[in-house]
Amino acid sequence: MALLAQQLAYIASAVLFVWGLKRLGSPDTARSGNALSASAMLLALATTLIAGEVISWTVLLVALAIGSVAGALLARLVQMTAMPQLVAVFNGFGGGASALVAAAEFLRLDASGAQGGHPALLVTIALGILVGTVTLTGSFVAFGKLQGLLPGRPVTWPLQRVLSGLLFIGLIVLGALLAGVGAELEFVAALDGWEVLALLGLGAALLGIALVLPIGGADMPVVVSLLNSYSGLAAAAAGFAIGNPLLILAGALVGAAGLILTRIMCRSMNRSLANVAFGAFGGAGATATADDGERPVRRTTTEETALLLAYASSVVVVPGYGLAVAQAQHETRKLMDLLVERGVKVSFAIHPVAGRMPGHMNVLLAEADVPYDRLLDLDEANPEFSRTDVVVVVGANDVVNPLAREADSPISGMPILNVDEARNVVVIKRSLSPGFAGLDNPLFYLDHTLMLFSDAREAMADLAREVRELK
Repeated sequence: MALLAQQLAYIASAVLFVWGLKRLGSPDTARSGNALSASAMLLALATTLIAGEVISWTVLLVALAIGSVAGALLARLVQMTAMPQLVAVFNGFGGGASALVAAAEFLRLDASGAQGGHPALLVTIALGILVGTVTLTGSFVAFGKLQGLLPGRPVTWPLQRVLSGLLFIGLIVLGALLAGVGAELEFVAALDGWEVLALLGLGAALLGIALVLPIGGADMPVVVSLLNSYSGLAAAAAGFAIGNPLLILAGALVGAAGLILTRIMCRSMNRSLANVAFGAFGGAGATATADDGERPVRRTTTEETALLLAYASSVVVVPGYGLAVAQAQHETRKLMDLLVERGVKVSFAIHPVAGRMPGHMNVLLAEADVPYDRLLDLDEANPEFSRTDVVVVVGANDVVNPLAREADSPISGMPILNVDEARNVVVIKRSLSPGFAGLDNPLFYLDHTLMLFSDAREAMADLAREVRELK
């Protein structure tokens, strides 16, 4: 009866996981989806503790308390602009935890002398340690790049790919030795299980660092998404190692979701995953800059922009990372409300990779209570631009760069928001500096583009004030 109750609880958790993941696919249901997924994890954890054998409740409760406090503090204190860094840390901890679970299971088998009769189990243990440790160190390198603790540019060295490839082959060999392959050979028999385990973990840690260091900082969000998938695969392998079906299911869901998200991001940049991993694109310190003397821009003021917005029939706001950094979403909402009161049709065009990850802008605008029906994705927004009086680009750059339409451009073929088709374009930006791609933006120099050089939050607040004062 107890086993049946445990299995039913696991099934209920699995249903909640899938249901929650489904609801995370839309901004208006994401909060409930997150709550459902959290409830699924709580149920799974409680079921495992009740049904399993707990060695020390004191240690367990202390660990739960520390984790709960840390999670609550991070949720309250971490800014939305730092969410990719937080996700990277979570991925790293998830991968590390899975590697530790797999290693503990191997040591348990080794202590009991039973590892020889479980080759398939030992394979999953080796995979859990390999993928989990790669995820751990790779994720913290990604965190360091995003946080500015490590160089954002691609860090390369001679024979980089060859050495990484040889290291990977060596890890496959170590994994095979851990699983007992070649145990009859004299040199293999001389190796202790602890030694193979330690070498596998150390080599996987080095591989994680070697794989992520050469990737440019602008590509880190894609790498974080891929590492998220790795953390799920490591969890699934750990689930096989300890015979927990729910951990296998949850890991598979995370792994699949991470791969899908990675594919979406790569498609939104018109780049392959191999190009992200080996192209050294998007590194910090790009040298391409705009030349004010040779290519003058049309500057504007908040007063002129407010008049243009107040007497327009339709306005589309294009938010970018600059809006997120400045935390300008609330001022943007106030401006929207004032324009709507004047009868202006206002909507928001959201590029799939606006900000640092898909959904970043949606969450920011939801935080300011911008109605979901005003948010347009790329496919919905592009047909509207030619009928739009004014487009306001707030801190976005690469996602509105017309160079994507040129065959010889580094971002050629990247889907962009066609804001240059609008009657008037206002770009709110601190300077003419290039975006993550390091490319100048021809949009800034078009005859119908006005540049409002300002901090996004200050500019939106000033525009709201000016519109409010208009009769």
